[in-house]
Amino acid sequence: MSDLPQKRVLFSTQKAFASRLTLATLTGRPIRISNIRPSSPSNLGVAPHEISLLRLLDAVTNGSVIEVSMTGTIVDYRPGLITGSAPGSGASGGVLRHEVPAACTRGVSYFLIPLCLLAPFSKAPMNVLFTGPGVITSATPAGDISVDSVRTAILPLYAKFGILKDIELRILRRSNPGTRGKGGAGEVQLVFGHQVRLPKTLHLLNPGRVKKIRGVAYCTGVPASNNARMIEAARGVLNPMGADIYVFSDVSSAPYIPSNDKANPNGKTKTGLGFGLSLVAESSTGCLYSADVASPPSGGTPPEDIGQQCAHQLLEFVAAGGAVSLVAAPTILTLMTMSSEDVGRVQLGKDVLSADHIIDLGRDMKALGLSSWGFREATTGQDNDIVVSVVGKGVGNVGRKIA
Repeated sequence: MSDLPQKRVLFSTQKAFASRLTLATLTGRPIRISNIRPSSPSNLGVAPHEISLLRLLDAVTNGSVIEVSMTGTIVDYRPGLITGSAPGSGASGGVLRHEVPAACTRGVSYFLIPLCLLAPFSKAPMNVLFTGPGVITSATPAGDISVDSVRTAILPLYAKFGILKDIELRILRRSNPGTRGKGGAGEVQLVFGHQVRLPKTLHLLNPGRVKKIRGVAYCTGVPASNNARMIEAARGVLNPMGADIYVFSDVSSAPYIPSNDKANPNGKTKTGLGFGLSLVAESSTGCLYSADVASPPSGGTPPEDIGQQCAHQLLEFVAAGGAVSLVAAPTILTLMTMSSEDVGRVQLGKDVLSADHIIDLGRDMKALGLSSWGFREATTGQDNDIVVSVVGKGVGNVGRKIA
C-alpha cells in the first residue's frame, strides 16, 4: 500500500451524511462535506444527531481524524482502522457505551444501520450499548425505521453474505419520540461478533411470493389496549391476503428523565410516550419487506389509523416488486460492493431503484472509487423489475488481513 496521502473526496450539503461517512470508513478514503445547512437561521451547521454519529465513528475506529469548522458547515473526515469494541478502544468490559444527546430527533436506527455495515469489517467484535436521553427505539417522523425492523428485516439479510453468527440486537428499554420529537431515553444494545475477510457474492434474482407476515405492536407508557386496536386494524387489511399472520404485542412502561425543575431539582418526568407497529413480510425465497409506523409526538392519531397505515405501507412495498425492499436496498448494495471481486446480481423494482437516496448512493460510490452498477430488465417477477449487477471491489476487512 502506498504511503502517499490520498486525495480528499468532496461532497456538498448534509444529504446522505451517514451514508457518506460509512462509505468513507469502509474504503479508507478521506472526505470533506461542505455547505451543511449554511443558510439555516436556527440550526446552522451539523445537527446533534450528526455530531453524535461522528463521535460514534471515532469510538469504533482507531486513528480517525475529524475536523469541524467553527460554523459547523464543513466536516473533514479521515477514517482510521475499524477496531470495534477492542481492548483499549474505550470499551469497558468489552462493551462500548455511546450516549445520545437529548436534542436528537433521529431514531437509534440512524446509528445502527451504519454500525452494522462497519461491524463485519471490524478488527474485533462490535458490542455497543446506546444509552442516554436521546435514544428513540420507535419509528420517527424523520423517516427512521424502528429497532424492531432493523432486527427482523435488516440483520437477517447479512446471512445471504455468509455473515450470520453471534449477531444480536437487544431492546433493553423502549421509547417513542418525546416532546417536539426530541429524545426518548430508551436503551439498545448491538452485539455483532461475526467478522469476515470478504462477504460472499450475492445472487438474489427470485422474489418469490409472500408466504407469511410477522410483526411487533409496541406501546410505551400508554394503555395496552392500543396494541390490540392496532393489530385488529392491520389484520382487517392483511387477512384477505394470507392466513399466516402473527403480530406480537409488547407493552412497556415509560422511561424517566430529570425534570430540570428548579423547584424540584431531584424530580423526574416521563418521556417517550406513544405506540407503533412494525410489520415484516417474508416470501417463499426468503426475501423480506418491512413497514413501520409510529404515533406522532404531537399525538391525536388513533391506533386504528396507525394499524391500517402500516398494513397499506407494507402492501405498497411488496407491490413495488424486486427481491429487496426500499429500506434494505442501501445495505444490500453496499455489501455487494464490498464483497469479493466477482459480479453479484440483485433484482430491484423500478420504484426502489429510482428513489433519490438510492441514486445518491450510486453516485457517492462512484466518487469514492467503487464500481458502477449495470442494469438489465428482469426475466422473472414483475414487469417493472430491474436486475442490478455490481462488481465487488474486494476491499474487505483490512484489520483482519493485518492481524
